[in-house]
Amino acid sequence: MIEEPRCRARRCKHFLGVRQDGEDEMTERCVCKAFPDGIPEVIAYGPEPHKKPYPGDGGIQFEKQK
Repeated sequence: MIEEPRCRARRCKHFLGVRQDGEDEMTERCVCKAFPDGIPEVIAYGPEPHKKPYPGDGGIQFEKQK
């Protein structure tokens, strides 16, 4: 099982969860609307919320859930 991503703890409304591509836990990845194929580690586990454009984010950045 992977470490809880900070985007979940920060309650980003775009966070979709953790997906597992196979039966092995090593295939788990965090996904969101901005990164449906996997959130870059610097965003998922970095110290700052994703509030500025990042390559490949499709213009979607951090927004707190209401």
